[in-house]
Amino acid sequence: MDTILVVNAGSSSLKFEVFAIADGLKKLLRGQMEGIGTAPRLHIKGSDGQVLAENAHAPNDVPDLITAMRFVGAWLREHHEGRLVAVGHRVVHGGPDYDRPILLDEAVLTDLERLVPLAPLHQPNNLAPIRAVLERRPDLPQIACFDTSFHRGHSLVASHYAIPEHFFEEGVRRYGFHGLSYEYVAGKLHDVAPGIANGRVIVAHLGSGASMCALLGGKSIESTLGFTALDGLPMGTRCGQIDPGVILYLLQQLGMAPKEVENLLYKDSGLKGLSGVSNDVRALLASDDPRAAFALEHFVHRIGLNAGMLAAALGGLDAFVFTAGIGENSPVLRARIAAKLEWLGAKIDPARNAAGELDISTPDSKVRLYVVPTDEELMIARHTLALLN
Repeated sequence: MDTILVVNAGSSSLKFEVFAIADGLKKLLRGQMEGIGTAPRLHIKGSDGQVLAENAHAPNDVPDLITAMRFVGAWLREHHEGRLVAVGHRVVHGGPDYDRPILLDEAVLTDLERLVPLAPLHQPNNLAPIRAVLERRPDLPQIACFDTSFHRGHSLVASHYAIPEHFFEEGVRRYGFHGLSYEYVAGKLHDVAPGIANGRVIVAHLGSGASMCALLGGKSIESTLGFTALDGLPMGTRCGQIDPGVILYLLQQLGMAPKEVENLLYKDSGLKGLSGVSNDVRALLASDDPRAAFALEHFVHRIGLNAGMLAAALGGLDAFVFTAGIGENSPVLRARIAAKLEWLGAKIDPARNAAGELDISTPDSKVRLYVVPTDEELMIARHTLALLN
């Protein structure tokens, strides 16, 4: 049995799934090594939900991502009988040169490493497993699937910043991210809501990283994220949209070093910075600290503002889709966000929302409200198989 391994690597976790190639793709197992370097724990489940592994490790045993890859690889070699024919990877930033999935080699990997400053939280961790596999198994095909690719059809007007043209030619442009998630949801809408799949749709990918995308005819035409994954909505630890003058002030007047500013904007801002409590929405909802409530109010406020912007880009709105961790699992925030969309004609059904149904809008809602779970790993597997073929 030929199989594809999908790897989605983060700073403190390594997610992976294995797919069998048999009349398309069949999911065999999925797992995660979380708490890397602090409290490592390996979870693996089969396609039927059966727990295949639940192992805790000492922090020193799994201090980094590469070691986590070795643990996962050892488990797969011992317990999984399929023949691995390719590895598909999520890579956040493709820059100006990579607008579709690509077979990786040393030259491509070197190019992608140059983009690390544009996605310092993600790119190094996305690329580290690729480098490790390339050194250990140079014969094994590896495919990079980019979060920026889905948005590369944006118009020049949508892609530009109002700075001299030569910067655009050098790659300083609005890229957009979470593209693998949006691509999956756009395709899934043809199955679950065919009547609006080709209409005017806003998809809200709300998780630790958060953004929104305007879909017209199933294609991305605008996004809240731009050159880096800092723009748009406030996120778990990232600031979202901010006046560039604030950055100049931090550097010139407060004397902060560039690395200090980077850490502030990427690691100490967003819900974490506003609340002083946590970057986790669940913890904020459970907290009685007024700063936690304020952080969530700000989050909802900015989503409402950006929904208006994207609705303007679409020339109206037929549907609003919630996806990713917060969007799929927090009926409280879905209700608060839906209230911000009432002026567009959206009405939420409280019972359907509480139950997490697919369509959570009332029968007379002019804008349909949906909850569509995303599956970035399946999207990566599809691209990997297509490129192999």
